[in-house]
Amino acid sequence: MNKANHENILFLGDENSPLLKWLRLNGESVIQTTQPFDSNFIDDKNIKFLVSYGFRHIIPKNILDQFPNRAINLHISLLPWNKGADPNLWSFIDGTPKGVTIHYLDAGIDTGDVIVQKEVLFDIQQETLSTSYQTLQSTIELLFQQNWQSIKNESCARQPQQHPGSLHKLKDKETISHLLTQGWDTPISRLQKNIDQTNIHE
Repeated sequence: MNKANHENILFLGDENSPLLKWLRLNGESVIQTTQPFDSNFIDDKNIKFLVSYGFRHIIPKNILDQFPNRAINLHISLLPWNKGADPNLWSFIDGTPKGVTIHYLDAGIDTGDVIVQKEVLFDIQQETLSTSYQTLQSTIELLFQQNWQSIKNESCARQPQQHPGSLHKLKDKETISHLLTQGWDTPISRLQKNIDQTNIHE
């Protein structure tokens, strides 16, 4: 049967994402895209739920209004800290709490009510930016799998974010890119030494 005849989940993320595969293996009818979309797309594909994971486009409010309690985002920070771009990097730059959050989408950037989150602690002597990112990905994917049924059934709790936290844009990384002496493979211990030597917080 054509997917347009089903109630479909729209997965906004990479086609190779383990979560996309997991949803389909668990019997969900899923359509995937990384591109912007409009209301016509929603209607044509009979979309009933939005799951955003690494989606790089702002979803218009008129579309989000069609999905009360049915539009979520997976964000690898402990919101409200490090909303926006490169959250894992900024958690080490700014020394803020680290973790992952699943939250409802709203018109802001990672400002929606929190569904579930988990703090993640790192041994900075053992981690690089890349390995810590991989740990956060694995953590949020498992958290999603554990909570999907209650999210799907709209029976999960929701908690407004309690304070402004922090927000970074993609271009903000340009100001500290020199600290990433080995790119994403920069050890966290080296990154912190670079931060101390350059006094970027003064």
